[in-house]
Amino acid sequence: MARSRPSLPVAAAPAVSVTYYIEVYSSWCHWAEPAWAELRARYAGRVDFDWRVALMRPEDFPADRAQCDWFYRRSGTLAASPVMLNSGWLEDDRSAYTTPNLVAEAARDFLPPGDDRARLALARAALLEGRRLGEPAIAALVAAAATGGAVTAARLRAAATSDAVRARVQASTAEFFAHRIAQRPAFVLESAIGDKIVLSGVWRLAPLAAALDALLTDADAYASHRAHHGPPPA
Repeated sequence: MARSRPSLPVAAAPAVSVTYYIEVYSSWCHWAEPAWAELRARYAGRVDFDWRVALMRPEDFPADRAQCDWFYRRSGTLAASPVMLNSGWLEDDRSAYTTPNLVAEAARDFLPPGDDRARLALARAALLEGRRLGEPAIAALVAAAATGGAVTAARLRAAATSDAVRARVQASTAEFFAHRIAQRPAFVLESAIGDKIVLSGVWRLAPLAAALDALLTDADAYASHRAHHGPPPA
């Protein structure tokens, strides 16, 4: 008789989660992307990563290209970037700015978790190429092309203009403001033991990694104590 194989232990869920609040048009989110990618690589399997859209209000956008370029010179200098961002994406109709965010959110339904190709392609098209993405058909084409055939532009456009996706974006935006913050990028770090760190406007790797290390150290210590001593007395 063949011996039965021992059952493998079930992997524990990550003890720490990070929620990254983004806006496609945010230059500071653009500068934060290298840190986000490094965090996901460095803490893979130990931390649960997710992003959510946090729409900027119409009055938060630059008044014109001259003002936008001034902001880009400032952020680009701080980021020590050899490339200046492109303000060509500015449109007369500010309601159009929700479109690429809706498309980015819709693309999540067609891509595996952690696949940010559509979202990043939209940000690059706007911030680096200066493309206007207010028309759903244009934004959907940009995002669909980045998915390698995972979804067509037509399906993506239909999803992005649906009530369900719009409701999700409205909910995640309200969630962002419920943290009493206003700057994007924002990162909300939470652990299974109830600790929580909110970082608003932070885009560099060092403070994000330090915050994660602190949460993981305490979560690991709690797990070790529980393994040795069990749950608290009733």
